[in-house]
Amino acid sequence: MFLSPYFTKQDQSVFISAQQASDFAKKVAGDFNPIHDVGAKRFCVPGDLLFALVLTEYGLSQNMQFKFAGMVGDNVELHVDKSVGDKFSICDTKGKEYLHIERQGEVCKCDVQTAAFIKSYVAFSGLNFIHVLVPMMKQYKVMINPDRPLVIYESMSFHLDSYDFEDISLHLIDQQLLINGKRGDVTLSFELRHNERAIGTGKKTLVLSGLREYDEDKAQQMCQNYESRKVTL
Repeated sequence: MFLSPYFTKQDQSVFISAQQASDFAKKVAGDFNPIHDVGAKRFCVPGDLLFALVLTEYGLSQNMQFKFAGMVGDNVELHVDKSVGDKFSICDTKGKEYLHIERQGEVCKCDVQTAAFIKSYVAFSGLNFIHVLVPMMKQYKVMINPDRPLVIYESMSFHLDSYDFEDISLHLIDQQLLINGKRGDVTLSFELRHNERAIGTGKKTLVLSGLREYDEDKAQQMCQNYESRKVTL
């Protein structure tokens, strides 16, 4: 399975090192958020990697909902119990919960289809910031802290009409931003397609923190800093 370089499994325990998490963020998701850098002060494992890990371990269900409950640090020992039902959580050995999952429908355990789905679903993260989130900030005249930009996932979900695909692509069909003080809740809605044929839908919600008045110069500098990391890292 293509995900194997990005975690270590021992019996029913899974460990994700900072290096593995950082490599996944940059090489698979195209996500250059500094919070995923090795040695980052507020380092956390990408939500996309936890999402991918669940699909790898439990299969791809036709309907799945993921709600993030906490940030996973470097080499936290996560418990992966194979005997789970349609509602379960990813926890560490102390019982702390990081991700809640619900699933319904037929389960696909084809490695090729699961890998194709994961790669497509998480690759959008690399496009989120520059091509979706910053234009939304400009539209709503708010922005995150340019010195400590923080964008985190709150939830993900998807529905598949069928497993009749070898590859899949995501197409953004709607985006919304709800502002509550210094917090912004973003909802991104997708259509899932194979060969331009719709085969399902998906949704991601993200949280923008530390909102303040939009500043075009600072926003552009923030974008330039983000893009420059793709070259230097």
